[in-house]
Amino acid sequence: MSRVGKYPVEIPAGVEVALAGRMLTAKGKLGSLSLELGPDVDARIEARRVVIAPTGKERRARMMWGTTRALVANMVRGVSAGYTKAMEISGTGYRAQVQGKNLVLNLGYSHEITYPVPDGIRVTCEKPTAIRVKGADKRLVGQVAAEIRGFRRPEPYKGKGVKYEAEVIRRKEGKKK
Repeated sequence: MSRVGKYPVEIPAGVEVALAGRMLTAKGKLGSLSLELGPDVDARIEARRVVIAPTGKERRARMMWGTTRALVANMVRGVSAGYTKAMEISGTGYRAQVQGKNLVLNLGYSHEITYPVPDGIRVTCEKPTAIRVKGADKRLVGQVAAEIRGFRRPEPYKGKGVKYEAEVIRRKEGKKK
């Protein structure tokens, strides 16, 4: 059984973590994130560390112990260093560009796809076929990247579509004569 929760979360320089009641807030150079603690765990801040502890010996309390510790660690890393998802577009005529607060995608459909970028997320396009999603909230960065990928998933025959940079597309053989 994993005991991730027993390790305290180190608070790096430049990050402030505050606990007000059941609300844990982390502030850093990339913004501010907050997490409401559930009834199964307690948190305390001591010597530049956040310590999470279960309130009882029940199974749910032990499960939420590790989950809450991971969420707090993601918050602290997010406000200090941030998260990035790199994506690639492959296909003839497929391209992306940022126009103001919108990402405009040409993915082989008869129309352009305009995706409004949520607050707290920065989307950049170094090349027309490369997209980089950045932000402090790990969950939101992953959600935005998944939504962009969902507009045209990579297909297995030619590999055309939007894929993550490190993603490997399993290719299929086409039909034979």
